[in-house]
Amino acid sequence: MFRSSSTHTDTYYAATSRELQTERPALTENLQADVCVVGAGFFGLYTALEMAQAGKRVVILEASRVGWGASGRNGGQMIIGFPCGMQRLKGVMGHERARNLFDQSLQAVRDIRGIMSQHQIDCDLVEGHLEVAVLPRRVADLTGWIEECQTEWGYDKLQFVDKATLPTYLNSERYQAGIIDPEGCHIHPLKYVLGLGRAVEAAGVRIFEQTKVEGYDEKPDGITVRVAGGMQVRCDQLVLAANAYIDQVDKRLAARTLPVGTFIGTTEVLGESVARSLIPKNHAVYDNQFILEYFRTTADHRLLFGGKCTYLGGTPVNLPQSMKANILRAFPQLKDVKMEHAWGGHIDITMRRMPDWGRRNDRVFWAQGFCGHGVVPTRVAATLVSEAMLGRPERLDWFGGIVNPPFPGGERLGGLMQAVGMGWYRVRDFV
Repeated sequence: MFRSSSTHTDTYYAATSRELQTERPALTENLQADVCVVGAGFFGLYTALEMAQAGKRVVILEASRVGWGASGRNGGQMIIGFPCGMQRLKGVMGHERARNLFDQSLQAVRDIRGIMSQHQIDCDLVEGHLEVAVLPRRVADLTGWIEECQTEWGYDKLQFVDKATLPTYLNSERYQAGIIDPEGCHIHPLKYVLGLGRAVEAAGVRIFEQTKVEGYDEKPDGITVRVAGGMQVRCDQLVLAANAYIDQVDKRLAARTLPVGTFIGTTEVLGESVARSLIPKNHAVYDNQFILEYFRTTADHRLLFGGKCTYLGGTPVNLPQSMKANILRAFPQLKDVKMEHAWGGHIDITMRRMPDWGRRNDRVFWAQGFCGHGVVPTRVAATLVSEAMLGRPERLDWFGGIVNPPFPGGERLGGLMQAVGMGWYRVRDFV
């Protein structure tokens, strides 16, 4: 399913960051490096930065452009925790280790803010996050998460917002209650990942774009990474950071994830007064449906709204109007507003929505299965993978107990099975 491109996808993010988009050369010669990273998204760039700061010679090979995939076109919400939920991690690795990972997700948010500050990355950072319930029966999930955070994870900053108070934060009759998390925030993800790319290069890492990796060979004396056109990179350690686009690089890992299409749209400029009438305190918002929706306003006062998904490929017919229909469920007052951008992309999900992070022979390392919740967990993954690459594998090995089975029948049949299963959950979202 891999498709590379010499340009960024036509998104709101690409349209508002053109002055930051730097073209880098393709690889045209054989190279030797300590570390080769395949993929220039969040996880690959973070890991490259950590290894360069440890004194390693690092090369990044990117088939398209820095931040071309999900890292540069996601919803831009920085949220603590993991998509599978903390209880599932606790069930696999125990409470103490799960608590460590929860704390690491909090540290990751601080690390990301530190990177923005240190490297002067202006990416439209806005503080505050709001999770909301659409169905009355799911209000209990919100209060349950607050209690779990307090009693199990030592996090007491979440604030419950009842139905009467919710308009102070979100002007929509669709939602029943919410949770404010002051540690959460939202950003322009493409501006951020482009700034991260510049920071990585400043640390001495060489980034090659338009350089498609076709596979790699492991031998006793090292790893040879094969690049389209006949070039090679020989390295001591390899980091696989292609996520949803790993299919041609490592088919064993690709079998454990399914590329799922997801979609976002943005309205025309609404003006500051209208934007604040929708989300008065400018929080990022997502709901707690099984098939969730997420939205926020942008720096130039548009509404950015996401949440559709496809498991069988393709794009919904008339995507801008399809996204508009979702918007009107939340904000019927926008019925006369025009859509200006609509786009899609792939996220990498595992069958059980659990992380798929690990290592092989202390030479090949990977992290995938971020399941659409990667802005913060990619930083956690990079920390643990970098530790392991530098001889401290204990925390990365906690994920060895997670079993992410291959999708039966590969991408095509697996997608069909997921579509049927998620159809059931979609029904549950409305009953």
